[in-house]
Amino acid sequence: MKGLKSSFVALISLALSIVAMPCAQAAQLAGVSMPNAESVGAQTLTLNGIGLRTYSFIHVHIYVAALYLPHPMDKASSILNSPAPKILQLHFVRSVGVSQVRNAWKKGLMANCVAPCTLSNAELDQFLATLKPVSAGETVKFVFTGRGFSAYENGQVEGHVDNPKLARLVLAVFIGPHVSAPTLKSELLGGH
Repeated sequence: MKGLKSSFVALISLALSIVAMPCAQAAQLAGVSMPNAESVGAQTLTLNGIGLRTYSFIHVHIYVAALYLPHPMDKASSILNSPAPKILQLHFVRSVGVSQVRNAWKKGLMANCVAPCTLSNAELDQFLATLKPVSAGETVKFVFTGRGFSAYENGQVEGHVDNPKLARLVLAVFIGPHVSAPTLKSELLGGH
């Protein structure tokens, strides 16, 4: 009986230690899994927040977004002003045409480019010209550094921008002061 009791205690201890282990599973939202961590070079970034972008009063699902930072932060201005690496990943659950993509970006960039920010028409047009339609199931990732950002589509490099001002503005479309999806912003900031 004593052996059975010690085996039972060992089994309970093992079960409790497994429950207490950090969860390595991905975050899930709207049927989309996002990893709990991403890497920029040798640096590991952790999931700061995950949110769903919806459109219209009937809440049509467009994409799931995830923001990764070196450490948790809940102040948009601190994130935007930090030269530390950041990743914004978007997994589309609905296809979006090129004109819709360009119109949404133009609206977001212009709304968040308030003085002292300046964005010339040439810079705006050059950025908008690189945008393509997005199909459901595709993933778009922006990797931000202190020097600018790189864009990836389905894991393939789409381009690099060596312009910290534009990098900050691109991220501001999602967490800046004038976002078109305040609920998504709050979710990306960890629910704050």
